[in-house]
Amino acid sequence: MSAPAKVSGALKSVDYEVFGRVQGNGGLRGLVLSVLALTVLFHYFPNQYTEQEAKKLGVVGWVKNTSQGTVTGQVQGPEERVNEMKSWLSKVGSPSSRIDKTNFSNEKEISKLDFSDFNTRY
Repeated sequence: MSAPAKVSGALKSVDYEVFGRVQGNGGLRGLVLSVLALTVLFHYFPNQYTEQEAKKLGVVGWVKNTSQGTVTGQVQGPEERVNEMKSWLSKVGSPSSRIDKTNFSNEKEISKLDFSDFNTRY
């Protein structure tokens, strides 16, 4: 695990919510498999992959599944790294998932990080 990036320059904080779904086909069996895949991908793997990407980029914050089936969280770090994470959240995400949209809010410059790592909240 990499430590949060320590670079000079502006620190940024942003909240996010990712909306998406997993596609599937194959009749009833396909529907059951799709529901299972959706449960697994949106209730475990996005957090695993989001946490992994955040640590790779050296940003801090958290990720959490919502009862509405979205993934929400907060990212903090050097502006360039936060922007890279925003791009990943909007365009890449976890394997086999489809991102319909990502909303970003409360984007602001901060003087210090509120977190020491990136983790999953339950």
